[in-house]
Amino acid sequence: MSSKTYPSLSFETELFGSGAKFVLGIDEVGRGAIAGPVAVGVALITRSQLSEPAWPAELRDSKLLTEPSRERLFEPTGQWVSAWAIGMASAAEIDEHGIVWSLATAAARALNQLVGKFDPRETVAILDGSHNWLNEMPFNVVVRPKADRDCVSVAAASVLGKVTRDRLMVELAAEHPGFGLEGHKGYASAAHMDAVRALGPSALHRITWLGRILAVEASPESDVEGEA
Repeated sequence: MSSKTYPSLSFETELFGSGAKFVLGIDEVGRGAIAGPVAVGVALITRSQLSEPAWPAELRDSKLLTEPSRERLFEPTGQWVSAWAIGMASAAEIDEHGIVWSLATAAARALNQLVGKFDPRETVAILDGSHNWLNEMPFNVVVRPKADRDCVSVAAASVLGKVTRDRLMVELAAEHPGFGLEGHKGYASAAHMDAVRALGPSALHRITWLGRILAVEASPESDVEGEA
């Protein structure tokens, strides 16, 4: 595995050197799924992380890890960061408000769990991606493509968010049998789409997304399409 796929604290160190006392790594999980919630992971690190024992050696972008590896990294990653939280927005909320609103809402729900853990006036957030989908925040936000690959704080948010959402999807699979949610976790696998065609969508499905993916008629109450 190339060293380029492993994150470092280089960018976080720059932010601390510029005066930040807290850094938030933020990453989304489940944006492209057709069933289940979208999740946003937030991992908080402080200057102390620069001098404490290194983060878990295998930690990297969750998309580059196998499911067993992510599960193995979940606990040590959560212990290494100063604090972390996961916020979610449901499929119904995605249908009603769209994916960008839902991402911002999930992030706000995660951040609400961390109130008192950091001072917004001395905080910088690193948001993975190419544009800022957060609502107005009381701290600075730096948008950085491939931050989940390059920045330890965002890789941590990626793994913590992915495992949390995957575990939820396994639980929901028992309540909504026949769709194979425990395997594909709500993404549009061939087997998943076949199940939707055979069974019809469940309460966990993003109906507005199925209209263009599976030609399932969207419900009349919701005409807002999600974004890929």
